[in-house]
This record gives sequence, C-alpha cells and structure tokens, in this order.
Amino acid sequence: MVIAKQKKMIRKKQPKKEMIIDLTGPEGNAFVLLGYAKRIARKIGMNGVEAKNIQTEMTNGDYEHLVETFDKYFGDYVILER
Repeated sequence: MVIAKQKKMIRKKQPKKEMIIDLTGPEGNAFVLLGYAKRIARKIGMNGVEAKNIQTEMTNGDYEHLVETFDKYFGDYVILER
C-alpha cells in the first residue's frame, strides 16, 4: 500500500500588494479616508499627535483638499483612483 504525500495547506506569508482606494466608491467617503489616515499613520509608526494633526489638516478645507492632504502624507503607501 502506497500512501500519497499530502500537499501542505499552510503557506509562507506573502507580501501584501499595494492598497488601492477607489475614490468614486464608498471608500472615497471623507470619513472613511480619515479613518484610513488614522490606521495607516499608526501602522507606519506615527504617534497619536502626528496622526491627529494630519486629520486636522485634512479637514481644513473641502473634499479635494482632504484627498490631496491624504495623498501628501500617505501616497507612498496607498494608491488613490478616480
């Protein structure tokens, strides 16, 4: 009797692909972008004060200003699409 070698089900961790945010969908909502800003800032090692300052800067204008500010700080980590 021959026992077939089973294929392993656990794989090595794969590098994550870039994060893409579709500004024309629900992820493009200003409040969602503010939440992303907070989470990404934490992930990249910013402290709470820095993250709050970025959120404040994001909200000191219209929607376009918010998107441009988000891109200014997090454009190296996130791709924004329209």
